[in-house]
Amino acid sequence: MATDTLPDSEQTKTLLKEALIELLQERRPEFQEVLLEALEEVAFEKAIQAGRRDEFVSEDKIRAILEE
Repeated sequence: MATDTLPDSEQTKTLLKEALIELLQERRPEFQEVLLEALEEVAFEKAIQAGRRDEFVSEDKIRAILEE
């Protein structure tokens, strides 16, 4: 039975770089979409955390703002 060995840190970095370069060159629109979604998720998380530290706003205030 053959045993697979894990690549070392430098091999991993090289493989990751090559994969990202290939992805950017061959599938740029898809990569941009995935990256944008990831950034939006980070922004949502930060907004949620900020909202948990601040005072809550009533639903009536939100509706009033939306109706303006």
